[in-house]
Amino acid sequence: MPVITLEQLRANKTRDSLYVLLHKKVYNVTKFIDEHPGGDEVILAEAGQDVTEAFEDVGHSDEARALLPGMFIGDFEEGSELKIKSGAAEAQAKRVAGAVEQGSNLMYFIPLTLLGGYFAWRFYSSGGL
Repeated sequence: MPVITLEQLRANKTRDSLYVLLHKKVYNVTKFIDEHPGGDEVILAEAGQDVTEAFEDVGHSDEARALLPGMFIGDFEEGSELKIKSGAAEAQAKRVAGAVEQGSNLMYFIPLTLLGGYFAWRFYSSGGL
């Protein structure tokens, strides 16, 4: 069984040759890029990286897991540590931060708008405060 090094994993991160690390096993997902239900950008963002956390967070189906043996190319080199942050995890963190910030802004904007609307309605419907 071939052993894939960190350098080999990182070297294969293009649309023409794309490897990912999942549960300490390396998979060549090049032929699957266009078929991925989540779109090719999801896989390309994870190219040459450890996708274990992202793969499990999404909760892939048994059918998706059944495809893995056909893409398996080797085990990851023992003792190698992958110290690069997942592209999808980083993008997810940015989306969450943006949503929290937007939610925080709406938390103030909506009640103030409603309050302003109420006072405007009272002013115009009764001829004054």
